[in-house]
Amino acid sequence: MAESEAETPSTPVEFESKYFEYNGIRLPPFCRGKMEEIADFPVRENDIWIVTYPKSGTSLLQEIVYLVSQGADPDEIGLMNIDEQLPVLEYPQPGLDIIKELTSPRLIKSHLPYRFLPTDLHNGESKVIYMARNPKDLVVSYYQFHRSLRTMSYRGTFQEFCRRFMNDRLGYGSWFDHVHEFWDHRLDSNVLFLKYEDMHKDLGTMVEQLVRFLGVPYDKAQLESTVEHCHQLIDQCCNAEALPIGRGRVGLWKDIFTVSMNDKFDLVYKQRMGKCDLTFDFSL
Repeated sequence: MAESEAETPSTPVEFESKYFEYNGIRLPPFCRGKMEEIADFPVRENDIWIVTYPKSGTSLLQEIVYLVSQGADPDEIGLMNIDEQLPVLEYPQPGLDIIKELTSPRLIKSHLPYRFLPTDLHNGESKVIYMARNPKDLVVSYYQFHRSLRTMSYRGTFQEFCRRFMNDRLGYGSWFDHVHEFWDHRLDSNVLFLKYEDMHKDLGTMVEQLVRFLGVPYDKAQLESTVEHCHQLIDQCCNAEALPIGRGRVGLWKDIFTVSMNDKFDLVYKQRMGKCDLTFDFSL
């Protein structure tokens, strides 16, 4: 399949990152040269995959999934680096060769669109947990993330960044297509489709969904302990004192969107999502 580089217009000139383009989708440069190997990646039946578009609540979700799937003690998990326990498939580190050799059951993350995930996943070989987040909050968080990364050197305005997002000109391609593809597979027996906002609305129900989907034994005490621990994580993530913009809270877009920007975003959202029955909470 054809591969090419797509240079991102710099706005301003400091932002000169080059995306890797694969089959018309913009991907981070570290994906170059490995997409066919990813498609052929050998999946195991007892793997658990977490897939998200970037800044969709991956860190919170991975901690919940780790607690539930491993039966971990919430008091001990704070001493662990969960990121090390859940490698990202396409990242340079630890790399595909090492992930292939990890001891089962493996927990693996990815931000890749459904179409680029291993073929075995499409065939229902292991469980996939997908989380989507409302795009207004997501684009604010993604903007702050780009601003914080030296490698991205993004110094443009939020308006410019939001325009990139609406025009599918950021890493991992179109949010709209990313979410659409997984929504179309939400009824697959090996797929669990979750929404970030539901984690805030009814965490207990989400944890119960995960327990059922993963088929793990869980008693009432474990469930209550896990839910309590996860409530604390969410509170920390959404604490505006700890994070200047409270990046984890629902409705944070209201602090940065202008009326004009919101109108434009709503128009694009309606055009791209109007025929889809997936809905989001933009505030709680």
